[in-house]
Amino acid sequence: MDVSTAYRTVARTGEAEVEVKRSRFRCHVERVDSEPAAREVVERIRKQHWDARHHCSAFVLGPHAAVARSSDDGEPSGTAGAPMLEVLRGRDLSDVVAVVTRWFGGTLLGAGGLVRAYGDAVRAALDAAGVRERRLWQRYDVPVDHATAGRLEGELRARGVRVLGVDYTERALLRLAAPADDFAAVLAELTAGAATADHVGAVWLDQ
Repeated sequence: MDVSTAYRTVARTGEAEVEVKRSRFRCHVERVDSEPAAREVVERIRKQHWDARHHCSAFVLGPHAAVARSSDDGEPSGTAGAPMLEVLRGRDLSDVVAVVTRWFGGTLLGAGGLVRAYGDAVRAALDAAGVRERRLWQRYDVPVDHATAGRLEGELRARGVRVLGVDYTERALLRLAAPADDFAAVLAELTAGAATADHVGAVWLDQ
């Protein structure tokens, strides 16, 4: 996978729980697109499970996983947030937050036991969440006559082009995303050269 044009995230929200010597480790993983959104998830889980002692967290953000944060939330340093973050990185995931809530069972697990338990909880929740790939598509705006819009929209979809929307004013404006750089040639073929495309940037889309 070319990391400059594609990356992986979770397909859906996932939860799982592991138990070690009567301590419960419940992990919640969720897709997020910003650091404030990730922290909101952590606080939501903290309020939901207010009776638990620890709410440890880790998140990775951005197409190139440029932002990564973790928190031990009172557990011994390096025994919770760091191993959770390593699981996310090991699965090559981004735009995801993991929160592990721990209810203490009365027996100390030691550093190694905590590292394994927090890591295992995240792995189980990620297994439940599944994986989805995101790819970088090129964005185009194509103005056409109203009479042409419907036919062209259908033909573009058949060629793998995504129609993000259509604006109708004096003319129809098709807002499109295409995965390849040969979109201009495809458009010329379908319209006999009558339509032109304005390249307006790029957008990350789920596959």
